[in-house]
Amino acid sequence: MADKKAQLVIEGAAPVELPILSGTVGPDVIDVRGLGAATGHFTFDPGFMATASCESKITYIDGDQGILLHRGYPIEQLAEQSDYLETCYLLLNGELPNAEQKAQFVSTVKNHTMVHEQLKTFFNGFRRDAHPMAVMCGVVGALSAFYHDSLDINNPQHREISAVRLVAKMPTLAAMVYKYSMGQPMMYPRNDLTYAENFLHMMFNTPCEIKPISPVLAKAMDRIFILHADHEQNASTSTVRLAGSSGANPFACIAAGIAALWGPAHGGANEAVLTMLDEIGDVSNIDTFIAKAKDKNDPFKLMGFGHRVYKNRDPRATVMKQTCDEVLRELGIKNDPQLELAMRLEEIALTDPYFIERSLYPNVDFYSGIILKAIGIPTSMFTVIFALARTVGWISHWKEMLSSPYKIGRPRQLYTGYEKRDIAKLEDRE
Repeated sequence: MADKKAQLVIEGAAPVELPILSGTVGPDVIDVRGLGAATGHFTFDPGFMATASCESKITYIDGDQGILLHRGYPIEQLAEQSDYLETCYLLLNGELPNAEQKAQFVSTVKNHTMVHEQLKTFFNGFRRDAHPMAVMCGVVGALSAFYHDSLDINNPQHREISAVRLVAKMPTLAAMVYKYSMGQPMMYPRNDLTYAENFLHMMFNTPCEIKPISPVLAKAMDRIFILHADHEQNASTSTVRLAGSSGANPFACIAAGIAALWGPAHGGANEAVLTMLDEIGDVSNIDTFIAKAKDKNDPFKLMGFGHRVYKNRDPRATVMKQTCDEVLRELGIKNDPQLELAMRLEEIALTDPYFIERSLYPNVDFYSGIILKAIGIPTSMFTVIFALARTVGWISHWKEMLSSPYKIGRPRQLYTGYEKRDIAKLEDRE
């Protein structure tokens, strides 16, 4: 793995050789772990733009080529030929399940979807108008107080139990957060429904009216879950790994991931798409806002177009566009000004040379925001659903880290504050 060397030359000192490590695919990395001891210097990389923080076998992204692989499988194939729980099994275990393994995993997840009944009373401590992500952070962190029978992170069986519990209970908790904000009774999960169907059942049914779940909408939700399941070492995943490196319990680590995901630059992107559409207001205003987006001196940005990682098309967006068309057809939505506005923006982004030359194509957040709105999910719940889907990726990275040697995360810094100074007496201070 380290058959090549890089040479670092610091003026006035002897050259230092640094190993070059090669992964399965992707760029090689220079191993700088011994740099501090050898030279007294550290690297400086704000935002970790050129730093590999860990070794992983879970997800690979090639942003230039628009490639996203989970355990080697293209995301497009998983979205078309698999389902969310199969993808969960893949991320957690390294391989897709056979028929017997899938049946067992699905059964295990279904048997863990209920949450402790006392957890309901925990919700009463929150205001009804609190942001759903604020409630989600608190509730998921509190799970460690309800399921403290398997929190030994050094026990592989405990790690498995915690992983299944989190995957199984997140849809229930997300739906409970929504029902609480609406003042409606919380719905229990049903073992006769699929993962996505169960979520929609708990979200939209009430004790007095149980409606059948549309297969098209269930399929759309399942795809949204798959397409958000993992995305390599992003801000929230790195947060989960960093929290986990301290030995924190899995529920605390996932709560930390949820907090990181809440930021508008990360998980709040699909919510920002709808906010942007509200700001534009009407199709007649599009030309004005497109001009603002092209003006480098104007702070306005078109949300849902382009991606920090993908310099080509977001591979998830192609699947989401197809799913978006299916959902809008199924619901027969017509004359919705916001959706009309979104479709017009999509048309411009796919044909305007300005957007094409800069690869500012509609991304997964653009289409998922439209789908969730069409289904009837409020904008404030978008990031909660993202957290629900991403939980399996977070817990897979947490498990991977704990199953091999690791160190507590301790980034260095470039200190630019005062040097040592003495405290002056109060009366002598200016």
